[in-house]
Amino acid sequence: MFENKKIFILGMARSGYEVAKVLSEHNNQITITDEKDQNPIHVKELLKLGINFIKSDKPSELIDDTYDYLVKNPGINIEHPAVKKAISLNIPVTNEVEVAYSYLPKNIKIIAITGSNGKTTTTTMIYEILKKALLPVLLGGNIGYPVCSLVGKAKENDILVLEISSHQLQDMESFKADISIMTNLNPVHLDHFGSYKNYKKQKFKIFNNQTKNDLAILNKENSDIMSEEKQIKATKIFFSSKQKSNCYINKGTIYYEGEEIIKTNEIAVKGTHNYENAMCAIIVAKTLGVSNKIIKQFFKEFKGVEHRIEFVRELNGVKYYNDSKATNTESTSIALSSFKNPTILLLGGLDRGHSFQPLLPFMKNVKFILAYGKTKDRIIEFAKVNNFKVEKYDSLPECVKRAYVISKPGDIVLLSPACASWDQYENFEKRGEEFKKNVFEL
Repeated sequence: MFENKKIFILGMARSGYEVAKVLSEHNNQITITDEKDQNPIHVKELLKLGINFIKSDKPSELIDDTYDYLVKNPGINIEHPAVKKAISLNIPVTNEVEVAYSYLPKNIKIIAITGSNGKTTTTTMIYEILKKALLPVLLGGNIGYPVCSLVGKAKENDILVLEISSHQLQDMESFKADISIMTNLNPVHLDHFGSYKNYKKQKFKIFNNQTKNDLAILNKENSDIMSEEKQIKATKIFFSSKQKSNCYINKGTIYYEGEEIIKTNEIAVKGTHNYENAMCAIIVAKTLGVSNKIIKQFFKEFKGVEHRIEFVRELNGVKYYNDSKATNTESTSIALSSFKNPTILLLGGLDRGHSFQPLLPFMKNVKFILAYGKTKDRIIEFAKVNNFKVEKYDSLPECVKRAYVISKPGDIVLLSPACASWDQYENFEKRGEEFKKNVFEL
């Protein structure tokens, strides 16, 4: 499929770099472009492979009808001029995951995880449990390891655990998972997808191409999932935090098919959202024959995922938490509901025009808001209308210093921005890393 072709890669970063390397091994003529400067070591490596790198803020001018494919970075909107031009020229638009899928061994097992929230934690839990059980497992996808980086590493009978985002699903047609998981569904990324209806449509592509021989793991408590589940052809397994199901919680204990697996007070990461993530992982583990002993041992030791309600340090009786991965109000609501102490909340980032009103029911413990980035003025307006103490700053480091000054013993300082990072940072990881660095410098 992707052999002896002329291919245009729109956007470099991690996924573009990895897909270019894979495509270069199959006699393809490749041009890759990005409007930003890229890692010079990576650029030099691609040039040695015969790949043409062009820095351009008008990539549409580089595209003509001689190209066979456009491989798009998932974060690039389909309304981008280069994408629209490719479509007008009948050039198929695809992405890195689809390319990788075409090169993977056919007899591997793919576990694909998506959802509006919780997918990174769930993906990590599944990978770590299977690794602990000594199964041949690899980790990739939206979690930071492009699937193309697994091409060549993945062998027959390996298990691939892949986090898949809505942005990736948008450009996928052939991809098929043996086990697909949807943790939950909420109206996020509407700036990219235009409507909740379209967002849901893209999310449900995770179940595309599945048959009754495959598995779909679904959140029974999420009405938006349950209203659409009839379209799924795979065998369905449900989990629930409130009612009896295939996997469920009853009186502080998680059961799977009626068998007691673990008590919630034995799980190191707390909160209903984490117990729901854990149930997804338990279903996969039990399906693949992992023992209850290994499952219980893992959950007693697992402390969570970096940048997701991550404890950073305690200083002068104040605890600092990094929740940089909270790029929407739903994620920040989950973080806020995890604490009962007085909280200084750091909000801000890229302005997608979304409302902060959904945070209100979860803000009873918020004593102060520190706003920064492109959204800082709208956050100020939101805070004042709702009678919260608030101050605005240009940068996150300034907010950290101010939080240190106004905090008292027993307080929580929480970075949970409810916004994407791209106004000031390459990604949420870089934002979280700077926050942690700033906190350790206090």
